[in-house]
Amino acid sequence: MKHARAILWAQWRTMRNFYPRAGIAWTAIVGLLWYGLWTVAAVATARVLSDPDNIALMNKALPGALQLMFLYWQVVPLLMAATGASLELRKLQAYPIPVSQLFAIEVMLRVTAGIEMLLVLIGIAAGVLLNPRLPHSGALAVVPYILFNLFLAVGVRDVVARILARKRIREAAFLLLVICAGLPQFLLTRGSSIDGRFRKLFTGDSWSGWPWTATANLVRGHDTLRAAALILAWTAAAAIFGRWQFRRTLSFDAQAAGAGSSRPGSRQGWVERFYRLPSVLIRDPLGALIEKEIRSLTRSPRFRLVFLMGFTFGLVVWLPMALGRSGATNSFLGTNYLTVVSVYSLLLLSEVCFWNSFGFDRSATQIYFLAPVPFSRVLIGKNLSAVFFILIEISVVTAVCALLRLPLNAQRLAEAYTVAGVVTIFLLSAGNLLSIHQARGVNPTASFRSSAAGRVQSMLFLIYPIAFLPAGLAYLARYAFDTQTAFFAVLAVDAVIGLIVYRIALESAVEAAERLKEKMVASLSLGDGPITG
Repeated sequence: MKHARAILWAQWRTMRNFYPRAGIAWTAIVGLLWYGLWTVAAVATARVLSDPDNIALMNKALPGALQLMFLYWQVVPLLMAATGASLELRKLQAYPIPVSQLFAIEVMLRVTAGIEMLLVLIGIAAGVLLNPRLPHSGALAVVPYILFNLFLAVGVRDVVARILARKRIREAAFLLLVICAGLPQFLLTRGSSIDGRFRKLFTGDSWSGWPWTATANLVRGHDTLRAAALILAWTAAAAIFGRWQFRRTLSFDAQAAGAGSSRPGSRQGWVERFYRLPSVLIRDPLGALIEKEIRSLTRSPRFRLVFLMGFTFGLVVWLPMALGRSGATNSFLGTNYLTVVSVYSLLLLSEVCFWNSFGFDRSATQIYFLAPVPFSRVLIGKNLSAVFFILIEISVVTAVCALLRLPLNAQRLAEAYTVAGVVTIFLLSAGNLLSIHQARGVNPTASFRSSAAGRVQSMLFLIYPIAFLPAGLAYLARYAFDTQTAFFAVLAVDAVIGLIVYRIALESAVEAAERLKEKMVASLSLGDGPITG
């Protein structure tokens, strides 16, 4: 495995020499908070399973718990378009590294997409070892189950990555993936005969041939030989599938698959008029800057993927909870469904529109410092482009709600747009500062997101509560005075305060950009090492 050691050493040197070290402490704090919570969950799981009196509970709940871990490991990273660290095969193919070693490293890197589930599985193993009524050998059952998930995750990720690299079908494929992922939740919230059969998948009554059921049986010492044969067969099949898809990805040309048509005039017509609209309505250079942003963002697979998630994944996730089992919409979530989905879409778009607005520009950002255009105009242009896409996103969400015949009226429309607008002002204020101080290059052709810097992640723990506080005060005012007038009056005051904050933050961002322009351009110009993530 000398090649593997060389790759890991090169990645370590890349991170040490090129990436800022100021965020290490912040990364450690965020990591301790997040994984500390999952460690607590793992310890709680171990304590529950170690109690001999909980055998009946384990028999009923363990298969479903293992299936939920499987879904979290395989589906959640894809729906969040962030699948953890992976090999940068485009850079490594030039070296004589055996495919088997590359595949082994990729399998190990799949742990980064499911560290939380790994901790819980360790907790299950510890609980089995401490339970005198369970065979200690059952703790080893989590090992093939972990390998099964790792091998399968490699294959699934490679299949989805190749599909999303194809220009003609990536958006439709992801839309289908979102619908399939949301279907189980929809079925679980509806009272029907399908509901009962579907729920059996998460209980001890599920088919014994499933990998999670076989693992549960092996943990409990039930039908040990058959359960061991089943989970080993599933693991072998996942390994064959993962290696097959990995080899296909090695020979896959993502740039050719994502290439567009070169026919003359293919970009003309109403699409071109749409792109030119900002320059028609707004004088240059601001109009030209907005037009440039709209053109570049709509051509970025990463942006289009997040934009699609805003009005698909948000609707699929929140609709079953809003309707509930009775189909009523008189709960808080049902009454404010449009506002909730709109704000959720706003949060999804914030990663590509707010926190790192120069990420897609990368080294081309230097033109902003050389062109005879005030840098404040550049930031305003990017902000107005973000507002433009947010308005489109909320409008699409509204149209879908109307098609689904969900309760809509002028008050709910006004509430959704005003709440999203106030939150946007505060997010833009923080985003302009973060885009300067924490600039980092982003590959616009990569559909999957690389992990944000630790410092940015930790700052978001503070930024989001502050940004949502004004809207929260408006809801509090409506509850206290029991009138919509108080609600919109507080939002109006919030908007005025937000505009003042935005102007101060804009001036601070411009001053910081002038002071840090060399560092900013250098950070945006950096590339990834042999491992991306």
